Amino acid sequence: MYRVSKFISEYSVLLILGAVIALIWGNLDPKGYHHFVEWPLWFNDYVGMSTEDWIKKYGKGYDAFAYSETSKVLSLHYLVNDMLMAFFFAVAAKEVWEAVILKNGSLRGRKAATPLIATVGGMAGPITVYLGLAAFLGSDTYDAVANGWAIPTATDIAFSYLVGRLVFGAGHPAVRFLLLLAIADDAAGLIILAVFYPQGDLSLAWLLLSFGGALAVFLVFNYLPRRMDRGNQLRPMSTRVRKAFSFWPYAVAAALSWYGFMRAGLHPSLGLLPVVPAIPHADRAFGIFSEAEKYLTDLLNQIEHGLKYPVEIILFFFGLLNAGVEFSSMGSATWLVLAGLMVGKPFGVLLFGWIGARVLNLGLPEGMRVVDLFVIGCVAAIGFTVSLFIASVAFESGPIQEAAKMGALFSFAATILSFVAGYLAKVEKKHL
Repeated sequence: MYRVSKFISEYSVLLILGAVIALIWGNLDPKGYHHFVEWPLWFNDYVGMSTEDWIKKYGKGYDAFAYSETSKVLSLHYLVNDMLMAFFFAVAAKEVWEAVILKNGSLRGRKAATPLIATVGGMAGPITVYLGLAAFLGSDTYDAVANGWAIPTATDIAFSYLVGRLVFGAGHPAVRFLLLLAIADDAAGLIILAVFYPQGDLSLAWLLLSFGGALAVFLVFNYLPRRMDRGNQLRPMSTRVRKAFSFWPYAVAAALSWYGFMRAGLHPSLGLLPVVPAIPHADRAFGIFSEAEKYLTDLLNQIEHGLKYPVEIILFFFGLLNAGVEFSSMGSATWLVLAGLMVGKPFGVLLFGWIGARVLNLGLPEGMRVVDLFVIGCVAAIGFTVSLFIASVAFESGPIQEAAKMGALFSFAATILSFVAGYLAKVEKKHL
């Protein structure tokens, strides 16, 4: 059995470190922290937020910079959230793509049916709790926080996987079930970000640049060489193309795709997604961030593992630039996000998982009980990274966004909830 890469633990440490530094800094020197986050790196007319929006976000002191008549500002926050985080989402999309497209992919066939149905519950439950409680608190609260309905739907795939292995043991079938649920949750989250949280006026014609570039590199550098190699196991043309061009055609297509998403009005952090399926990939996979995958010779796996350390650093800065919320900012959005995650997620996964397993007779993996679904839902309630990201795009900068981010940070409490639920459910750990 191949061991899980150190990526997950390293990613966890760096991301948490960035978030902790941000929390301390944001509470000791909120003004200094805020100005650091929105520090202007480049005044230009091509990439970044509008100068008008940047002035509002930066606040007092903006006039110390010579921004003249430029229309855009590339701030540190924009660089990390809108540009560099595209690599993180590309890595997540790679896992989703393999799970769907490979012959033995984990999201194909009957074996994926119950986890997929449970995933629907793991999203419907949080949305219902979040919006239901918001409506109960009154129309003013509902109107203020309603746009954050997607924040508690997220599952932090790496943290949840780590906690799941601790609660169930690495050999328990529930860990595999949890991983399938988290991957499907990530896929749904990417769709939600693209559809429900556009970053400006939509101009979807620009997506022709994104998908056209991806299609072009797929045909020229992937499909045609493989077609010319048909019947020849040595694959000379594919090898020649790869040695001559390496990943550069896909890097160019990725840049064009990112720009297309930005100009289309969709969140540019999703801009690399169309290119991921275009990259040559192996006909097998060993699971999320598996150490064994670095020995595969396909370009997609090599790119993923080449991004390993850069993505760790990116996630450190993501935590640093997004988690610096003041404790005094806690409000209704904080508790709504927490309730959605820690109440809606476990009961949603339990209810829909039970429907899939028992009512629809799709069954559960051998060695797994219905009550384990509730424990899985508790583990999946760790929203952190993706919840934090959605909070940053769901609301404008201000008290409500800060309160929602605090809820995403506090979702770490689901770790304690998971161990308690596992103890009460009498989970028997199974090791490899």
